[in-house]
Amino acid sequence: MLTMSIGKSKDFFFDSEAVVKAMDAASRKALSKGGAFVMRGARKSIKKAPKQLGRDASGKFVAEGSRSSSPGQPPYSHTGLLRDRIFFAAVTAPGRPSVVIGPERIASGGEAPSALEFGGSSTVTVGRRGNRKRRSVRIAARPYMGPALEREAPKLPEQFRNSVVRRV
Repeated sequence: MLTMSIGKSKDFFFDSEAVVKAMDAASRKALSKGGAFVMRGARKSIKKAPKQLGRDASGKFVAEGSRSSSPGQPPYSHTGLLRDRIFFAAVTAPGRPSVVIGPERIASGGEAPSALEFGGSSTVTVGRRGNRKRRSVRIAARPYMGPALEREAPKLPEQFRNSVVRRV
């Protein structure tokens, strides 16, 4: 016959403080790794814009680095602003750890990252100094975060495997 006190038996349940702390720490670590993988994948998908000089098919002059990616493909990087400002953060709420991954809001046109990912409109400034005008443009979707998550999703469960080990 096995005899054990009530206080001692509580140590074997998953709601004990030590187990919850270990699970939260392990979850944060696994989510942090997963967030880093998705962030890196999104950054890698945004390539530098190909350089092109001359005229396009319609006869319009195309200046160096002014090409845009095809709709449905990740956007090209002309300045590196979007690519270099994709971050992740492990958010710790008691019992509900999560990770947030995405681009930082860009001060000059904060809606542009969202418009690139999902399609939509954004305000741009066109013209030379002294004759600049702001106008709204329609942007076809050029997803970069969603595909990065899809590529990394099969690898994410592996991050949690053996993440909580009881050390005695």
